[in-house]
Amino acid sequence: MSRLTFRHAKNGCMTFLMGVFTLAVLIPLILIFAHIVRMGISSISVDFFTQIPRPTGETGGGMANGMVGSALLIFLASCLGIPVGVFGAVYLAEYGGSRISTVIRFAADVLAGVPSIITGMVAYALLVVPMKGFSALAGAFALALIMIPIVLRTTEEQLKLVPVTLREASLALGVPLWRTTLKVTLRSALKGVMTGVLLAIARIAGETAPLLFTALGNQFWSGKLTEPIAAMPLQIFNFAISPYEDWHRLAWAGALVLVTVMFGLSLAARYFGRTKQSGL
Repeated sequence: MSRLTFRHAKNGCMTFLMGVFTLAVLIPLILIFAHIVRMGISSISVDFFTQIPRPTGETGGGMANGMVGSALLIFLASCLGIPVGVFGAVYLAEYGGSRISTVIRFAADVLAGVPSIITGMVAYALLVVPMKGFSALAGAFALALIMIPIVLRTTEEQLKLVPVTLREASLALGVPLWRTTLKVTLRSALKGVMTGVLLAIARIAGETAPLLFTALGNQFWSGKLTEPIAAMPLQIFNFAISPYEDWHRLAWAGALVLVTVMFGLSLAARYFGRTKQSGL
């Protein structure tokens, strides 16, 4: 066998193996999504998006309070997690040449790997116990702790990709460093930052364990941030373990909506990431 023939055979073998491994990743994902669609599509209706769960024994109802509660929790968590993550990344990328920067990066990496249930326990000790009750604020705080390291590390890497010449050109014109960082560096990496933010939101959208210790859940509408609040992951969990078939159908419908939202956020993140790469 000639060397060229051997290289072609090796290339074909490796291509075949990559295809097999790709299918090994895609097939379970497709099967899971197909099963969720099959089980949940029949329960998707207008009532599902406009009504709250009905009492035990009554059919129908929906998860309107859970969707609104999840949106509120994500909004509150983003108000805390995104600014901390972005400005922390700005410090690390632009001013972080000291030992404290290494400590911050290490702490962020450790926090990103902490199980979410541990994050919920910490939020329980810091907020639920002193406030003497579960609340939306505690749930948002727990989700923000999960968001911060994702936004911080992603934003830092995007800021490092901004060419140094842009910074130097701005500074040469007499623009202060802080203004150069905000108006030039951060703006140039804005699409990459959006990618990290969307990925962080997709991560916390389906979290259940931290909310069990903090938000607790609510079968009704809740208008106060200091009270327990409904959330879709909590409702899916509670309905899935219940003995009622109608609640099982609602759980599958909720899972379908939640997976669809997370899928959409992931596609949006890929769009911003691809646009960023094509613009460089």
